[in-house]
Amino acid sequence: MAPHLVVVSNRGPLSFTLAGDRLVTRKAAGGLVSALAPALVDTDSTWIAGAISDADRQAAEQGAVDSEAARVRLLSLDEREYRAYYDIVANSTLWYLYHGLYDRPRRPYIDRRWREAWACYRKINTRFAEAVVEHSPPGAVVLVQDYHLSLLAPHVAENRPDLRLVHFHHTPFCAVDDLRMLPDEVVTELLTGLAAHQACGFHSRRWAGAFAACCEEVLGRRPRTFVAPAAPDLDDVAGVAAGEACQSHLEELDERIGDRQLIVRVDRIELSKNLLRGFQAYDELLETHPQWRGRVVFGAFVYPSRETLPDYLGYRTEVDTLIARINAKWETPDWAPILVEATDNFPASVAALRRYDILLVNPVRDGLNLVAKEGAAVNERDGVLALSRESGVWDELGPWALELNPFDLTGTAEALHRGLTMAPVERAERATGLRQASRRRGPSDWLADLVRSAD
Repeated sequence: MAPHLVVVSNRGPLSFTLAGDRLVTRKAAGGLVSALAPALVDTDSTWIAGAISDADRQAAEQGAVDSEAARVRLLSLDEREYRAYYDIVANSTLWYLYHGLYDRPRRPYIDRRWREAWACYRKINTRFAEAVVEHSPPGAVVLVQDYHLSLLAPHVAENRPDLRLVHFHHTPFCAVDDLRMLPDEVVTELLTGLAAHQACGFHSRRWAGAFAACCEEVLGRRPRTFVAPAAPDLDDVAGVAAGEACQSHLEELDERIGDRQLIVRVDRIELSKNLLRGFQAYDELLETHPQWRGRVVFGAFVYPSRETLPDYLGYRTEVDTLIARINAKWETPDWAPILVEATDNFPASVAALRRYDILLVNPVRDGLNLVAKEGAAVNERDGVLALSRESGVWDELGPWALELNPFDLTGTAEALHRGLTMAPVERAERATGLRQASRRRGPSDWLADLVRSAD
């Protein structure tokens, strides 16, 4: 008999909005939901998540809410404590460390305010742990998701030793020298919390190895780890691709592009995604290979992220300014070098993935990158994938992609040129390899790996 599964994550599989006095429920967006929710259908499962918005809190007051994937329980969390846990620690500290984003001469700085935020991070983790203790059936497998919830395992293990806990990190993990920018006691608490699980999973061997090395250096032992790259729900993506909305966007895109080649990126405007260098490399392509002026378009399907954080607001301004400068520099009356879709419009993004000649995925560092798999699966033009070797998905798709050093603008520009001039036979061979690799695993395979690691 399959065990009861308890998923624990910062955000859940449902999003809630208020339409007057009426609570409207929708499937939530995001990589975790797209990778995990389809695999939970028809399983005996519970999903514990935070109630973040006013609508979430109203939903939490109603008790458990059934979704297609699981019975959802939302925790009402103190708003001030949540902001410190989420904005200061999770997103402005751990995310930066794991992705190698800190400008060391300036940040991080660990002051009294940061230590107060760490206390809130600990407190929110304890609230999640208490919910796991309360709502988990005997012998359940608890699947803890991501860097937001690194500290809950010791509390659960002490109070419910019958439960089997697995942690999965959807981000990279950093080297011990990076982690030691935090106070020593915080590093020890963080790694001890993670090591208290039966196993800790990662999308790439590189990230699993970095975590194990940190634990060996700080704790004197290497916890059990496993590698299980996630997979998007490609059936769902294919359904979107076949829908009227996507077809309408594709026709509009064809009309705007004409017979030109198309470079595409689909990303949140987020620092680790390396948007600025991608656009700068395109600018260098137009500078050094003038034959592409007027003959190629960069479709930027990029949308805002984490706009409560000053760094992200500033980064979005830099991205907008750079796009405007490149367009002003190169545009002609009948050609715009960069076309921008600035909203999170999934059918429009899937239309671009169907149409691209090159898909640019050049993160500074990425835990995995589902867009690379989605694009390879739905593209209809034997499109080329230009892929950062710093992405976790490089392990799976690298043999058929053009390798990028994400910091090398000239190298990226030359990779784009190579993709645009690649012979049809090579394009077809690479595209076939990408399609096969992207379809090799599905959401159920990933979930099975997580559950198996609890044994």
